[in-house]
Amino acid sequence: MSATAVTDTRSGVAATARGGWWGFLGSMVSTVFGYLLFTLVTRALGAHGSGAVFTGVAVFTILSHTCKLGADTGLVRFVSHDVATDGGRQVSALLRSAVVPGAAASTAAAVLLFVSPATATSLLPNLATEDAVTLVRLFALFLPVATVTMILLGATRGYGTMVPFVGVEQIGKPVLRVLIAVPVALLAPGVLSLAAAWLIPSLGGALVAWIALRRCRRTIRRPASGCEAAAARRGFWAFAAPRAISSVFDISSIWMGVILLSSLASSEEAGVYAAVGRVVAAATLLQLAIRLAVAPEISRLLAVAENPQACHLHRVSTRWIALFSWPLFILLASFPGTVLSFFGPEFAQGADALVVLCFASAINAGVGNAQTVLLMAGKSSWHLAVTGAAFGVQLVVGVLTIPRFGVLGAALSWGAAIVVENLVAAAMVRRHPGFTTVDRGYRAATVVGLCFTAVLVIPARLMAGDTTIGLAAGIALGTAVLGISLHRFRTLEVGELVGVLRTRAP
Repeated sequence: MSATAVTDTRSGVAATARGGWWGFLGSMVSTVFGYLLFTLVTRALGAHGSGAVFTGVAVFTILSHTCKLGADTGLVRFVSHDVATDGGRQVSALLRSAVVPGAAASTAAAVLLFVSPATATSLLPNLATEDAVTLVRLFALFLPVATVTMILLGATRGYGTMVPFVGVEQIGKPVLRVLIAVPVALLAPGVLSLAAAWLIPSLGGALVAWIALRRCRRTIRRPASGCEAAAARRGFWAFAAPRAISSVFDISSIWMGVILLSSLASSEEAGVYAAVGRVVAAATLLQLAIRLAVAPEISRLLAVAENPQACHLHRVSTRWIALFSWPLFILLASFPGTVLSFFGPEFAQGADALVVLCFASAINAGVGNAQTVLLMAGKSSWHLAVTGAAFGVQLVVGVLTIPRFGVLGAALSWGAAIVVENLVAAAMVRRHPGFTTVDRGYRAATVVGLCFTAVLVIPARLMAGDTTIGLAAGIALGTAVLGISLHRFRTLEVGELVGVLRTRAP
């Protein structure tokens, strides 16, 4: 490997570590305040009322991700590519191509929600008709704002900075939601008032995203010509169109269980399943952080034909994900009832569902960000095929199992989709762009993150049971073995991450 290639590899890993640090920090804040908000809602409204609120959140989230038409991911790839190869001359054309269709689609969807009360009653059959219609219309009001915000933040990520995304989506909104929800839960608790507390921060997020993007574009060279802009738009939508559909499958897989439970079972079970999903999301926060950071770096390296360096970056990031995520899944699968009882005693009934999703998510962590690699390599049609197949599996399994098994059935359907999607994506990444994952460092991460942790945590579970004491002992033992192993195993290559943390500390 040449000196230039080594420098590019190290800079790519360092950039990913910096972005991963910001993403991890934001994900930690988002998770903590998300837990606080979820606890406020569940304590104020119970499983039934919280199930109605989070069903609305589920529909809102699916629609906002649908209406952005894959433009945010497209901007991450194309803006980073254009900045690396042409100084950002085509960014203006790309932004126009991305924002206008997204704003139009989200506005049209909001209007349809307003004029279709039957949609609200079918989604929330256990809620009074007037309340259900008002709740859905409230979410519809904020749909265009949230959609455009995500598109603008995708463009800022294309410039190689994680700060605007983290500041808006992972720190600003979660913190404001809790600050608004606390007095609401104390003085005027209700399904509509707490839903409004969740939605209102979207307005500030849109303003911050717009200001951040303007600052990123201060150093842009002369804009592209009309012909160049037209070519950029065609290439953009050739990539973004398949991604628009696959993004629907992606986000629907997360929230489909809540919607199916609300429609086929009860709002109470939907609330329990939402709690299970909240715990699983917290355990995958490192993977999310690294994915957000690694995407523009891999796109940049592939744009300048540095495939070996991009492959190395993928391997190192996967190693980090597996090393730190697997111990969490072992802990959660060993003490599921204790973890869920923090939301209230009625939520412990989702313990079996949490175990199922922990096993599926462990496979997800072991594969790393294979799906991100597919997208940054330009294979959005392949990604669409993968997510479409997984969503089909989830829908079929969910319809068959939810009426009989309730929350467990929803977890089985999502878990099956996670396994199918990640294994197929890993096989495709091996084919193109030819990335492999397993090496000496990955095997070391497997021994430390999976084997050592299991050997220590599982006996604690057998001796103390699914109790708070057992969970505390498991955390202590798992943390000890992880800390010792990080010091001993240099092949884990966590030095880059630690170095970034040290430089950030002052």
